[in-house]
Amino acid sequence: MKKLKILVADDESIIRLGLKTILSELGYEVTITADGREALRLAHQKEFDFAIFDIKMPFTDGLDAARALYKHRPTPILLLTAFGEQELIEKASDLPIQGYLLKPVDEKQLSAAIQVALKRFKETQSLVNKTSELEESLETRKVVEKAKGILMKQGMSEDEAHKHLQKMARDSQTSLRKVAEMILKA
Repeated sequence: MKKLKILVADDESIIRLGLKTILSELGYEVTITADGREALRLAHQKEFDFAIFDIKMPFTDGLDAARALYKHRPTPILLLTAFGEQELIEKASDLPIQGYLLKPVDEKQLSAAIQVALKRFKETQSLVNKTSELEESLETRKVVEKAKGILMKQGMSEDEAHKHLQKMARDSQTSLRKVAEMILKA
């Protein structure tokens, strides 16, 4: 099994090194940095499987870094902070993150949070993919129905129009949707 690659960004060196030690002992490959801007630069150079960001960092804070990283490449993200203020929690909850931990964290807390975050992330990504597939399927059906309508206006029954579209797709070795789109453009 491949080692999970984790990107850690925290401006406090003692926290960074402590996280690196804990995560390495848990069997992860860890890259550390001191600010969100550098974390994003690293994330554009290398693929990470997971990210842990402190919220309050110089240059780019953890909230902005989480938003930008997820936009660049959806990644499971934990925010780590010494601040449990309601305003920060609300801002964090509006982001595509999988967890919010208060410092200090120990090995057990971090391990559990990572495991849960990975599972929630996979579930979320599965739902996103399923939603995309369903939207695509619905859109295809709409296009095919419109194309059938055009053929029916030319005197075919609905069944004949559908069979005609299927035959055109087979003969041209293309998808039913592409054939339907060609009919709509004609």
